[in-house]
Amino acid sequence: MIPSNLLLLLFAILEIAPLSAAPIEPAAAEKAKAEPVQLAKAAAPSDVDGKSYSVIVVGGTPGGIACAVRAAREGAKVLLVNHTGHLGGMMANGLMQWDALYGGSRAPLFSELLHNIESYYRTVYGEDSTDLKTVHFTHEHYPVGWAEPHVAEREFNRLIAAEKNLTVLLKFDPMAIQREGAKLTSITLRQAGGTREIHVQGEIFVDATYEGDLLPLAKVPYRVGREARDEFRESHAGKIFTNIDKGSAPKDAVEGHLNIRPYPQHQGSIDPNSPFMADGAVQAYNHRFCVTKDPANRIMLTQPPPGYKREEYVHFERKSIATNAGPNSKSHMNSPILPGENHEYPEGNWEVRDKIIARHLNFGLGLIWFLQNDESVPAKQREKFREWGLPKDEFIDNNHVPYETYVREARRLVGRYVFTEHDGSLAKDYARTPLHEDSIAITDWYMDSHACTTDSRPGYRYDGKLILTEESRPAQIPYRSLLPQDVDNLLVPLCLSATHVAWGSVRLEPVWMETGEAAGVAAALSLKGKVSPAKLASARLVRELCTRGFMVSFFNDVKVDAKDARIPAVEYFGTLGFFFDYNARPDEPLDMETARTWAEGLSNLAQQQLKPAALASQIQGVHAKNDVAASLDEFAAALKHTNSLVAETVDAVVANSRPEMKSPAITRGDACLLMQRILDRQPSSRGR
Repeated sequence: MIPSNLLLLLFAILEIAPLSAAPIEPAAAEKAKAEPVQLAKAAAPSDVDGKSYSVIVVGGTPGGIACAVRAAREGAKVLLVNHTGHLGGMMANGLMQWDALYGGSRAPLFSELLHNIESYYRTVYGEDSTDLKTVHFTHEHYPVGWAEPHVAEREFNRLIAAEKNLTVLLKFDPMAIQREGAKLTSITLRQAGGTREIHVQGEIFVDATYEGDLLPLAKVPYRVGREARDEFRESHAGKIFTNIDKGSAPKDAVEGHLNIRPYPQHQGSIDPNSPFMADGAVQAYNHRFCVTKDPANRIMLTQPPPGYKREEYVHFERKSIATNAGPNSKSHMNSPILPGENHEYPEGNWEVRDKIIARHLNFGLGLIWFLQNDESVPAKQREKFREWGLPKDEFIDNNHVPYETYVREARRLVGRYVFTEHDGSLAKDYARTPLHEDSIAITDWYMDSHACTTDSRPGYRYDGKLILTEESRPAQIPYRSLLPQDVDNLLVPLCLSATHVAWGSVRLEPVWMETGEAAGVAAALSLKGKVSPAKLASARLVRELCTRGFMVSFFNDVKVDAKDARIPAVEYFGTLGFFFDYNARPDEPLDMETARTWAEGLSNLAQQQLKPAALASQIQGVHAKNDVAASLDEFAAALKHTNSLVAETVDAVVANSRPEMKSPAITRGDACLLMQRILDRQPSSRGR
């Protein structure tokens, strides 16, 4: 939240123009527009102090909200704590667009939220309105979806307010955690900017902050900054000098072989003499101002902000205000970054952080002032820049500027698995990224990073700027990356275990909403099974996620929200090596060679001897043989031949499934469903 003394100064900078008369709209639209933003009522500190909760989620980010809501819906008693008085993280603080390259469904609560956002725009602006088409989350345009900050905040609140098991505590920060061995037992919370402290007991804790603020309190390993190239053999790790080139990538997406949207830039040249050494640098932050060009809703700066220095902007290369055309004549501002000036933020207390936030806020306001008023900017450009101003209907209790700055990277857990550049790149032995049996979410964005410092070298403009669109592919995020090494009841769905390079594909709100909701499911299953999250059988979790419509394996031709009983099985076997590339082809006939290989794979899985990478490589080898299609009975025979332990199960499952599988040749999707049913009946799969 912006410090109060800074807010007083901002009032002098902004000119509040009178609102023009609003057009007459239908009653439903007026009601929708007038609905309060903060629907979820916060609890009084005295109502929380000394209480015990099943799940304590710290961080009212989209991922934190998804975790809290999911756990509450499953019957857990949940406390959600947030530093500011507003929920929704960056989507409620000027980010506005869903940074995604895949425009399909990936997790239930994310889809529900999108539906609610679109319902608002449909009610207010109409079915055929440009605004509804703009916010609509779809693969057909980029950005794939939008939301005005106050609309996003309201819809996050709507999810929370509906849950009777969920308590919200605002304007409190974690200060201490009590730990007994591998278990966290309670947390001390302090009022933001104040001295009042309260104490709360919990069974499961979730760090859903952008900063990873529970990690040092819980005394679990974490990292700030860049790894050296040789630590994980990552090509783009460490201090690295780069250039960025224009041109759509990756080639597979451009040519239609990969169902993600190409991005119009890619990695340029890299200085081979870069140090490639580890350091404490994190990528740049900025204030993501929401701006409007609606004269009736626009507030113009009447003077520069405190500390304005014209010389900072004369040669500043990111001279822009609005990015893309968003809903309701609004856009967002992504240009004012300050590489290097955020390095104290991750480990700093809130006094240190507030100073950094104020610097980023004033720098952004100063850029707006410069572009709109400085004579070094050509008059015609100044005129275009002056079309934009701060919106009267956003951040109305914060002088129309966001409550938070954009913390792109802070602490990162060093967990039970470290997600690296290799996990986001194609595997050597098959045509997709490395497989993880415990995958709980997918990445679709490329591995990227804003500049980490202002350093440069002759011929190389940036230190640390990465846009690895060609090098990256959709990846699987393992559950182990959410688990600290030596604490069993802490889940970290945001600042999860990843290297600096790989972090670029993780740090997106759609990804975090999926990892957050998956953490909520894991917490609920752990409570029901009376085990800690670290002891929860990951295969059981993955199966549950697949059944609920989570995308844990990316495929070009699979929609996880489709009403198709085969899809959960396809998704599950996608984590186990039964597919060597991004094409599931569920409606195509299963060829005989693949049928035999799948049967062998299922046998190994039932005996807990499966090696997914080896299976994927083997299937890639037999795929080229273009063999004849297998029938249901032939596939059943192959299953029985490879494993006598499942023979009786095969016969029973086939008999029950035969009415559904009417084609003479069994399809690949039906084969997955059949294998899943067989696996479900095996004693060895009970933990799965």
